[in-house]
Parts: sequence; C-alpha cells; structure tokens
Amino acid sequence: MLTKDRVQDFLKEIEVDDLVNNFQIMGDDVYIDMTAHSPAMHEKKKLEAAMKQAFASEFGDHINLKLKVISPEPEQVQQNLIKGKQIPGIQNIIAIASGKGGVGKSTVAANLAVTLVKMGFKVGLLDADIYGPSVPTMFDTEGEKPLSVEVNGRNLMKPIENHGVKMLSIGYFSGSNQAVVWRGPMASKALNQMIRDAYWGELDFLLIDLPPGTGDIHLSIIQEVPVTGAVIVSTPQHVALADVRKGIGMFTMESISIPVLGLIENMAYFSPEELPDNKYYIFGNHGAQYLAADLGIPVLGEIPLIQSIREAGDVGRPAAMQEGSKIQEIYRTVAQNMVESLVQRNKNLPPTEAVKITTMAGCSPKK
Repeated sequence: MLTKDRVQDFLKEIEVDDLVNNFQIMGDDVYIDMTAHSPAMHEKKKLEAAMKQAFASEFGDHINLKLKVISPEPEQVQQNLIKGKQIPGIQNIIAIASGKGGVGKSTVAANLAVTLVKMGFKVGLLDADIYGPSVPTMFDTEGEKPLSVEVNGRNLMKPIENHGVKMLSIGYFSGSNQAVVWRGPMASKALNQMIRDAYWGELDFLLIDLPPGTGDIHLSIIQEVPVTGAVIVSTPQHVALADVRKGIGMFTMESISIPVLGLIENMAYFSPEELPDNKYYIFGNHGAQYLAADLGIPVLGEIPLIQSIREAGDVGRPAAMQEGSKIQEIYRTVAQNMVESLVQRNKNLPPTEAVKITTMAGCSPKK
C-alpha cells in the first residue's frame, strides 16, 4: 500500500522535495502541487515529464500521478540564481564545457588539473561525462575502484588519486568495455551521488568535466552545486564555434546565470617538430578569439596541436607534467589566466556564494 511517508522519502531521494508545495494520496492517486525552478514553459514541461517517468519507474504504472506545476514568483527566481548547496571544504567549482564533442575538452580538463596541482593548489576532477568517461584512461587508473571511508558516521566514497589529483568517474564503476545505457534521471542521480556521497576533503578547485553540448547532466550539475564559473573549450573550426555560442548561451541564461571565465582555443595551430617556428592553422585562424571578442569574454589561451599531448593522454600521464616542455609552459599560462579571471569574478559575489582566492596563482603558490 502506498503511504505518505514512502512518497515523501522518494521525493527527497530524487531531490525535488523543496519544490513540492502540497501532496495528498487517495488510493492509487497521488496529487502533487509543485513550483518549477523557472517560469519558462519548457522547464515546466521538462519537470512534468521527469516526475511522471520517475514515479512510474518507482511505483509502477498502476499509480496515477496527478501533477500540478506552477511558475515561481519573481522573487523566487532571483533566489534561485544562487544554485545548489555548498560542498564543505571545496572553495571553487569550475565547469569545463564544450559546445560539441571532439574538441579535446577532457584532455584540457586533465592538463588543467595537473597544472593547478603543480602551482600548489589542491585539486579534484569529476568526470561528469557519464556516457563517455575518459578520466580513468588519461590518469592511468583504469580498473581501480573507489574505497569506502567513514566520515562523521557516514560511509562515503574515497576518490581515486593520481598525479596529485582526486578523481571520480562512472568509469570506475563500469567495465572499460561496458556501455552506460541510462536515461537522463538515472544518469543525473549517479552523478549527484559522486558529488554528494564522496569525501573530497579540502579542495581549492573541483573541476567538472561536462559532457559535450547542453542537456540533463548540465542542468543536474547547476541545480546540485554552486558552480563558480565555466570554462569553454573549442577548436577554431566554424562548426565548433556555432555550438559554442549555444553552450555559452546556456550558462548566461537569466535563470542560470553562471559566469563564463573564458574560452580556450584548442588545436589552435600545428607546428611540425622539425619547423617549430612555423604555425599551420589546420582548423582555421583565431576563430575562437574572434567569437570571444564578439561575446565579450576573455580568451584564456591557445593550445597547439601537438602529438605528445595525445600520446601522454593515452598512457595516463597528462602532457602538462613534462618538465620544461613547451606544452607545460602553455598550460601554466592558461591556468594562470583562468585563476585571474576567477579572482575578478569572485570580487563581485556575495561571500556566501564562493570563497575568494587570495593567493595569485603563479606569483605566490601555496606550499
């Protein structure tokens, strides 16, 4: 028999209990009144569809969900601009995103992570690309499994650590040849568990490697944690840049309002080893820089197309760890620019939304 307590527990489990204004149970009929996150019609429709799917999956088709979704009041929308609950110990959460796949976003995220560690910061990396996890390969941790640790009476996942970076990925829980075939709500739930049921400890940065494009995973991240800012990765190619506009548009929507810290132009040019001073613009010349200027966001740097970056990622040792190399110098500059952009961004925030960085990266790194 369906009880009010069971429904209440389920609403907490799928993390929508804060949206519920009232609910009643009459036999096999469940009446729920909810307030959407946003007044946008497509957001209300999306919430309705997700609720019906979740209830059918949990309670069966014989339970009739009578759902009423209303729009939030203007003051509620303003409150929702500060999204998600702070994760204790984590100062800044940076989303690494791209408009489309194949632009090297995960490679950039991995190299930024090890670069920040080299600069003296404590860094975590969450592989949020549920359907195409690559962090285990890039950090040579395939086949490893997170251990369980008890913290304040709770059993939490202990992230895998290598090269000084703490990591979690769905790839640690599924086989290397096993496809993850999940619907959006199930993927979002798994992602939320990796965020909330993990012991990250003290971190200066948690980098979140998002899947390409825009979708359920992105919205789940935005709703689950207070993202400090987003970094967009793109190639100079016109097709990639067209999708970048959409990605930036998502982060800058009024109901989301996450600052874009800057754009990284990956595979910007190719320089042959035998002609290091020559630059060949295979995917176009400075396309990302033109787009950034048009949108009024900074360019954090240009990453060239270098064979060793791919080779290093394949063997699980990010190229930015190569001491004295050109690529290490480039990534250090990119990381410094990102932190500088973050410092400027945090100056305009209320103190409850994010902890400001008081040490300038590259000038006086932490010990």
